[in-house]
Amino acid sequence: MKRPWVRQTRADDIPELIALQARVYPAIPPWSRRKLREQLEVFPQGQVVAESEDGIVGCASSMIVMWNDWAESHSWKEITGAGTFEHHNPDGKTLYGAEVFVDPDLQGQGVGHLLYEARRTLCRAMNLKRIIACGRLPGYHRYADEFSAEFYAQKVVWGDLHDQVLSFQIKEGFSYCGVIEDYIPEDEESRGCASIIVWLNPTYNPNLPTLIPEEIPL
Repeated sequence: MKRPWVRQTRADDIPELIALQARVYPAIPPWSRRKLREQLEVFPQGQVVAESEDGIVGCASSMIVMWNDWAESHSWKEITGAGTFEHHNPDGKTLYGAEVFVDPDLQGQGVGHLLYEARRTLCRAMNLKRIIACGRLPGYHRYADEFSAEFYAQKVVWGDLHDQVLSFQIKEGFSYCGVIEDYIPEDEESRGCASIIVWLNPTYNPNLPTLIPEEIPL
């Protein structure tokens, strides 16, 4: 099979994205058609899919925020406007990773790396300062009776434990910054917790404005 590639999301991708998201997160309701359309209307450059000869195999959704408005504490529902991206602010310097998911049959085969690299490309092309995301901790439920989510994440960072999401993010060059509780309360595997991660754009120039090209050279 030809290696998957990435491109910006189109409106006609929406039904396929909803079906894939339902497969990836069977216990969490997928986005609605309306919310996906709103994301595309608000910030089309920040919405990316990975595609193969068999169809869409992954998705990455992002928006721009004023990070000081959210840095202390927030939930996924609050910062994303429950998936509408109503808090997208092109005056911000932070690309916020709202969602990434990959076809379960292709996890571990480089699709996630393509999506993360697409985000880094977007961050550099727009002259944004950083990428920040809050990632699930799907392995935490196995240790929740033993120690806190913070200590679990630290042990993942130290290399004593492996977490499907956080270990991957560290491998992708992101730095771990802490844990947010009640980020996605319905996420039972993570016990509602998420790790805050950051990637700093090495080409960021504070003397230049944020650029918003119509298309990103993915």
